Amino acid sequence: MQDHQANKIPSASAGKVRGREEESTAQVPRGRGTWAALCRERVALVCLALIMLLVLGALLAPWLAPHDPNFQFDAGLSDSGTPVGSNARFLLGSDTEGRDVLSRLLYGSRISLTVGVLATALMASLGVVLGAVAGYFGRWVEALITRLIDIMLAFPVVLLGLATAAILGPGVGTTILVIAATQWMYMARVVYSQVQSLKEWEFVGAARAVGCGHIRILSRHIAPHLLPVVIAYSALGVGTSILLEATLSFLNAGVPQPTASWGSLIANGLTDYRLDPALVLYPGILLAVVVLAFNLLGDGLIRAMERR
Repeated sequence: MQDHQANKIPSASAGKVRGREEESTAQVPRGRGTWAALCRERVALVCLALIMLLVLGALLAPWLAPHDPNFQFDAGLSDSGTPVGSNARFLLGSDTEGRDVLSRLLYGSRISLTVGVLATALMASLGVVLGAVAGYFGRWVEALITRLIDIMLAFPVVLLGLATAAILGPGVGTTILVIAATQWMYMARVVYSQVQSLKEWEFVGAARAVGCGHIRILSRHIAPHLLPVVIAYSALGVGTSILLEATLSFLNAGVPQPTASWGSLIANGLTDYRLDPALVLYPGILLAVVVLAFNLLGDGLIRAMERR
């Protein structure tokens, strides 16, 4: 009897221990989702909050901007014709044309985000389609698309942008087309390598066995596995697109004057930057912070997916 009771005691205590372990593990998040994995990337979360703050400022620019970004104030220039610094009327000073710098920075964020997001969306769409087709079908289709990628990688972005602006004229649409046409190859190469691996998995063979067509396999079976990778690399692409837009606008091949853009603000400030370095410093710092935030967010998303 004692032996029997002794045997029951450890089993009862073991059951309590197992119950406590199950309760404790039930309270700990599984961390299987991408968001749960991203929450461990603190730098990426800070960058995400910064980007959301920038988006909010861009959306509320008509209400946050103290002045019209294109209006030239006589009070914005000194008696010698140089820009004035920060004062009660112009919090960040004025530019070489007497326009409020703060208002132009806020409206410039709308241009940068619009071009960055639309160009990245167009670039990602083109890259995903061509990369998936090349990786899935192979043979002559793969050879044709990969050779096209090699040819496009040989074109310098700035030179193509200057040539396109000279033919079509500078503008937001032209800038988006130039950026998408010179950046889709990087997304295509990533998707191409992913599809080459995915098409050998058993679920693709099972889909073929039940009679699914190529388009259905690509759209319903392979595309969901590509979505996290595309989102992560698109975050990196937005930062690159914003930087390219600023470069083209700096060279007067992007957004035309007098539309506010961070690149054009830097270009306009170069004439009097020795008298007022803030004319170049403010848009330069804002551009660097935003591009860095998107890059760090993209890196955090990639690490989160790998951890998941």
